[in-house]
Amino acid sequence: MHWVKTFAEIGKNDAAIAGGKGASLGEMTQAGIPVPPGFVVTASAFEHFIAETNLGAEIESILGTVDSRVTESVERASEKIQELILNDARAIPKDIESEIQAAFGTLGAEFVAVRSSATAEDSAAAAWAGQLDTYLNTTEFALLENVKRCWSSLFTPRAIFYRFEKGLHTTKISVAVVVQKMVESDASGIAFSVHPVTEDRNQMIIEAGFGLGEAVVSGQITPDSYVVTKVPREIIDKNIVEQDTGMFRKKGGLPGQGGNEWLNIPPEKGKEQAISDAMILEVAKTVFGIEKHYGFPVDVEWAVEKGILYVLQSRPITTLSS
Repeated sequence: MHWVKTFAEIGKNDAAIAGGKGASLGEMTQAGIPVPPGFVVTASAFEHFIAETNLGAEIESILGTVDSRVTESVERASEKIQELILNDARAIPKDIESEIQAAFGTLGAEFVAVRSSATAEDSAAAAWAGQLDTYLNTTEFALLENVKRCWSSLFTPRAIFYRFEKGLHTTKISVAVVVQKMVESDASGIAFSVHPVTEDRNQMIIEAGFGLGEAVVSGQITPDSYVVTKVPREIIDKNIVEQDTGMFRKKGGLPGQGGNEWLNIPPEKGKEQAISDAMILEVAKTVFGIEKHYGFPVDVEWAVEKGILYVLQSRPITTLSS
């Protein structure tokens, strides 16, 4: 395939075509880490779309009018560029469309996560994480629209401001899109392979909540946190937080809608720790394995569905002092 690569075809050196997220998911898949299956709509597909729709020059000239010190100027540019990309008259070229649909068919998944993956992403100098958009529980019906939305998120006000702030506005930045089988998480969260506060290299911290990890990552719930030593692998501290709501896949609704909703968690369940001690140790072992594979401290998103652990993303920790 020309515009689409499966995770098995990508490794850590492919950030130029798959973005930081895509390259990392491919690398972990090849290393045997439990990553849900998926594929990447490469950055060249986005560039082909821009070329076919003759948008390049228009986008350049709009970016040329930006005064990054003036919020309205950034917002106006963002709105104009996103409208150009999302305009129905500018369809995804047919050859790209058919490859995306074929790759989706081979996943055998009703629901997928569609995530933007900027090609300038996650290097130590420029952590794009969180600048661009993600669409969870996307169905086939909304897939192509969400791919376009991910493309357009390269030009959200936050992403445009970030470009100027980091001096990247003259650098070529492109965007790939990760499409990954959705895990219907019972619990999920993030883990740092080095304690981000004490910077103790032998301690990692795991944060966990009920439902989808988006709630933890975006700071909308206060998660449990568990501190685990690497050698010996032991839980040395737990902070259990009662959780009264969580984000879950939306049930019912129109076919093809997908999406998520906030649900109340019964008090007796909300008081429990989000994952068992055995699962805390399994997350720790997996995260330690990822850190060893890469040779640097990592920040990992993970999820548990029906007792099985999945790794959804990994990136370097960019906040450590040394």
